[in-house]
Amino acid sequence: MPSQQKFVYSFTEGNKDLKDLLGGKGANLAEMTNLGLPVPPGFTLTTEACKVFLETGSEPASLHEEVSAHLDSLEREMGKKLGQADDPLLVSVRSGAKFSMPGMMDTVLNIGLSDASVLGLAAQSGNERFAWDSYRRLVQMFGKTVLGVEGELFEEALDEAKAAKGTTDDLDLDASDLQVLVDTFKAIVLRETGRDFPQDPRDQMDLAIHAVFHSWNGDRARLYRRQERIPNDLGTAVNVCSMVFGNLGEDSGTGVAFTRDPSTGAVGVYGDYLSNAQGEDVVAGIRNTLQLSELEKLDKKSYDELMAIMHKLELHYRDLCDIEFTIERGKLWMLQTRIGKRTAAAAFRIAVQLVDQGLIDLDEALHRVTGGQLAQLMFPRFAPDASSKRVAWGLAASPGAAVGKVVFDSYTAVKWSRSGEKVILVRRETNPDDLDGMIAAEGILTSRGGKTSHAAVVARGMGKTCVCGAEELEVDTKRRRFTTADGQVVEEGDIVSIDGATGKVYLGEVPVLPSPVVEYFEGTLHAGADVQGGLVQAVHRLMSHADVRRRLAVRANADNAEDGGRARRYGAQGIGLCRTEHMFLGEERRKEVEHLILADNDKDRESALGTLLPLQKGDFLELFQAMDGLPVTVRLLDPPLHEFLPDITELSVRVALAEARKDPNENDLRLLQAVHKLHEQNPMLGLRGVRLGLVIPGLFGMQVRAIAEAAAERKLAGGDPRPEVMIPLVGTVQELEIVRDECERVLAEVASSTGVQLDIKLGTMIELPRAAITAGQIAEAAEFFSFGTNDLTQTVWGFSRDDVEASFFTAYLEKGIFGVSPFETIDRDGVGALVKQAVVAGRATRPDLKLGVCGEHGGDPDSVHFFHEVGLDYVSCSPFRIPVARLEAGRAALETAGSDSR
Repeated sequence: MPSQQKFVYSFTEGNKDLKDLLGGKGANLAEMTNLGLPVPPGFTLTTEACKVFLETGSEPASLHEEVSAHLDSLEREMGKKLGQADDPLLVSVRSGAKFSMPGMMDTVLNIGLSDASVLGLAAQSGNERFAWDSYRRLVQMFGKTVLGVEGELFEEALDEAKAAKGTTDDLDLDASDLQVLVDTFKAIVLRETGRDFPQDPRDQMDLAIHAVFHSWNGDRARLYRRQERIPNDLGTAVNVCSMVFGNLGEDSGTGVAFTRDPSTGAVGVYGDYLSNAQGEDVVAGIRNTLQLSELEKLDKKSYDELMAIMHKLELHYRDLCDIEFTIERGKLWMLQTRIGKRTAAAAFRIAVQLVDQGLIDLDEALHRVTGGQLAQLMFPRFAPDASSKRVAWGLAASPGAAVGKVVFDSYTAVKWSRSGEKVILVRRETNPDDLDGMIAAEGILTSRGGKTSHAAVVARGMGKTCVCGAEELEVDTKRRRFTTADGQVVEEGDIVSIDGATGKVYLGEVPVLPSPVVEYFEGTLHAGADVQGGLVQAVHRLMSHADVRRRLAVRANADNAEDGGRARRYGAQGIGLCRTEHMFLGEERRKEVEHLILADNDKDRESALGTLLPLQKGDFLELFQAMDGLPVTVRLLDPPLHEFLPDITELSVRVALAEARKDPNENDLRLLQAVHKLHEQNPMLGLRGVRLGLVIPGLFGMQVRAIAEAAAERKLAGGDPRPEVMIPLVGTVQELEIVRDECERVLAEVASSTGVQLDIKLGTMIELPRAAITAGQIAEAAEFFSFGTNDLTQTVWGFSRDDVEASFFTAYLEKGIFGVSPFETIDRDGVGALVKQAVVAGRATRPDLKLGVCGEHGGDPDSVHFFHEVGLDYVSCSPFRIPVARLEAGRAALETAGSDSR
């Protein structure tokens, strides 16, 4: 017969590698025990026991017996029984998941105290106050976390007891005060629950264990897991540990220590200590703590022992360690250690420091930092001591700190910006017409929309600070002002500050600190600068190593020479997406597009195309020069044509007013007819992409001619242009074949007329489910694929990116339907499965098929790992996300190598 599953492990049985089973806390308690460090004896109930409990509503059949056996062993080791009357053994019951979730789940201390055993504890310790203080803590913690009593009821009773004593300090309550407080707390439990506080110590322990299991699915824990992307099915372990007491007097205490500064990474003594206290007092903030260095003056023996243990743990774990300890009458006890959480700056510095100490190699150092941390370092930030008034709180859509004068339209933003003013563009929501203003502004603030709204997506692409969905603000663009929830009116020209990392909006100017990491990438950091204690140097070393390790190339989404130049400085290996529609947004060019749309015969259409041709060619000449020697993938015109025409409502009013004056404008009438003709119920699924090229003769041909002529001219001038032409929104190979024939004809004509041999690859975007499913057929006519994961996500899910986040994404996230927006991180099971299928089918048809991705996911850390796994050749993202993609591509290669070696 198979052996029965084991659900309980003594601290002497585990080790730090059993985090899946014992949780982080239990695994590390076992590891410290194995290292011979002073750890109070105890045992751990596994995460598997928790899973059974949560799935079935009851604990595993063998669990009670296993706990009893380990409790018997603990009692023999300690020489006393749990809750015995004369000298009670007391234990703590603590949660401990695989991943640290500080404060999110339940803990109960001093289990085993009762009306009888509190007297024994007082006699044994010789400290009556300590015994009653420990008992009141148990009733308070047990009542709140196990029995569900509102915690404020206990706090209010404690405050009343202190007030009656004329003090604000817990320590001023003597034994008799605390004894009365215990009776008060027990009365609260009875009143609120209908049952007495349990006096049986085993009942206390079992109920506390069940409460910890339940706390895995508590609101706080679920919200934290969503935020940190921790899976919901891991469960928590439970640690039962014999109590040691820091509240026995001035020769006792408790503290938290770090082997390095978790904020900066600096080596030194960091932490807090509190005399005559239990562990929760340090983090609760009810008393002012001492700096850890002060412990040396109070108890040098314990301090020296702690320093030696901290050094030993850091060498053993080869990382920053976070330590909890208690001193009981001069005896040091270690209650917990874990790899410490740290700021982004500290993460980079510590990783490189450990390399220089010989504790880890560069591969491990790269593994220990993330693209998300690098992104935090790249954005400007507000000074931490800022005290400006917050007037709203929206969604943190695009990180950064931006300060400027409020403007309410694109024209004013551009005008004021050209005059040297820094501006914040404030809109209810943005649209493509606002692009110029968004570019000119320091930041964008909207009262509507979510993290995937137009404002958010464009802002992230430009590296522009953005706060979306600040619903507290009533934006009145006509009166050029917004009103806050408390009725304060902010007029155009008033200064506001927006924090894209937190979503907070402040009135007035908050001091902004520039990012030295961006200055490093831009090449503007002054030579030899040892910025922020070597942060830039640490970033440089790890970025360089990532570039050595990565297989994925990283390109940029860039539409002009300026963005292309920035992309090169940030390490781009080409442009993976040049959106030509952005080249038509200027007033002059929009007029020419209007002429093209209004053309009702071949002559007028060819005239309009002839006017646009040299303008397009000039754009490409500048871009090819900026990206000389690197590939530039140009996407032919993609959006619906109505986006280039005036707003239907504004145009209708204009026409109606002109008719009322009996002075109709012929051009406006024709425009209105065109707008009505092109109006679509769902334009993103209408006449756009390849369909435009098939319906409007010569449109794609003009663009390809401009690309080819610009490339030929650059070649003749000694340059090395490497353009690639990408046809968007293809759903069937027949569409691609027709457009490809036209492109090849134009390319041949340009080669003949210029005498320049052009090698321009022709490919397509895979952004429709049908294209992914029929990728094997499409590859017959395509030399490369670029996955447009924005549209692919929309069409796979049936989501409108502009609408769904504001309407129901919050509910979907809260209900756990998905843990993160599929527009932020690739949906591996759905969208990702189609990408993988298309990769396999495409390369089966054409083994040398070049494969990339150019959607928002190209700069998302988790998505980069997926694209590496499925075998893409490159990712493409906005210039500001290139360093993040480079770093994650290197980390992805290390993970693959690690799994292969295993």
